[in-house]
Amino acid sequence: MKLISIVCSLLLVSSVTFGQVQHTGNDVTTPLHLLKPDYPVKYGETKPQDIKVVLDRLYAYLNAATPMQLVNKQSGEVLQNLKKADESSIFKQGDFRLISYEWGVTYTGMLLAGQVTGDKKFTEYTTKRIDFISEVASNYRPLYNKNPKAQIPVRSVLDPHALDDAGSMCAAIIKTSMAGSLKSEVRPLINNYINYIMTKEFRLADGTLARNRPQPNTLWLDDLYMSLPALVQMGKLTSETKYFDEALKQFQLFSGRMYNKQNGLYMHGWVQDMDPHPQFHWARANGWALLTKIELLDAIPEGHPGRDEILTQLKTHIKALASLQHGTGFWHQLLDKNDSYLETSATAIYAYCIAHAVNKGWLDVKAYGPMALLAWNAVSSKVNAKGQVEDTCVGTGMGFDPAFYYYRPVNNYAAHGYGPALLAGAEIIRLLQNHPYEINDSSIQFTK
Repeated sequence: MKLISIVCSLLLVSSVTFGQVQHTGNDVTTPLHLLKPDYPVKYGETKPQDIKVVLDRLYAYLNAATPMQLVNKQSGEVLQNLKKADESSIFKQGDFRLISYEWGVTYTGMLLAGQVTGDKKFTEYTTKRIDFISEVASNYRPLYNKNPKAQIPVRSVLDPHALDDAGSMCAAIIKTSMAGSLKSEVRPLINNYINYIMTKEFRLADGTLARNRPQPNTLWLDDLYMSLPALVQMGKLTSETKYFDEALKQFQLFSGRMYNKQNGLYMHGWVQDMDPHPQFHWARANGWALLTKIELLDAIPEGHPGRDEILTQLKTHIKALASLQHGTGFWHQLLDKNDSYLETSATAIYAYCIAHAVNKGWLDVKAYGPMALLAWNAVSSKVNAKGQVEDTCVGTGMGFDPAFYYYRPVNNYAAHGYGPALLAGAEIIRLLQNHPYEINDSSIQFTK
């Protein structure tokens, strides 16, 4: 009886309706509009110092989880002299690869975190590893030239075979080089990557960068990011407009086939001669497209022909995404399918891109600041105590049925979540520095 009495007393205090706390009181005794909702993520409490704590946690994990050493693949002994590297040497295994398109994003995210916070450890994470990769590649080059089939750990650097090998890493290396903090000579790596993108990657008859998987003559939306940021960074590095022109041409060719003007979203894959064409609006692929537009707008000079078209599509794309954000701040794995799961890496990309567009003055902070902040709060809730990013979809090919996307696994070791989380946290700090918010009638309001 005593237990029943306690339960009944608790029920008199509050009850739960549709997941919300139902408080007692009435409109006379309590200002009901000021009652604090039971938010699943932080709301109205985000401060730059709290974001820095999350960034520090990410750094601590990634710094420990990505050693920069060569070891003997049989004995595990660390190679102290990199000039002695040979076919028996491999990178010391960590949780992630030092050379991958995902880690190109991570290197860029670390650079931004260092720039925004002033904490050199983030910048040094990138510079030390790119210096290390450059030195290893330089030492392996004679062996590769002598025997192109040699087993070497930097094959994707010296002999890229896909846009995944080239674009993201190349963009990160150029950005780091232009920051002026590298000790090594990375121009040979940059030139090799750019040469692959410009002259070696498979293309359709009209010059569109393409793949022959999973079907012949296939466009992957992901490939916008795996190529165009590197091209426009090369344009900045060399002041040669041909790289800006090629990037704009590719953007137009991809968008003409893959951007749905009716719903403002991109399809993940396009296959030549497929008719009718299924459209699956995969969240992370839309993220790569959005992030590419940000990269192009940052690098291509104002007034360059075609730049305004990118800015217009950036705005329409973000407007479409705004209408699809879940109440927790996340976006769904398939953007327009509310019963697909909520995914972290895409949400982080959107948080970064929207905040960056606001900070650049391309979007109205009053309209888009709150959703960017909510997205970051969602992402930060998925950075666990160890510094791992949870609920990130693993690497994903292309499918033409919903089950393929609905049931892709998520994993803490999916490398795609880390760079976007770093980018998002850093850019949201900048957003809060540029545009302080206030709480007005319980809601977040950016006033300037």
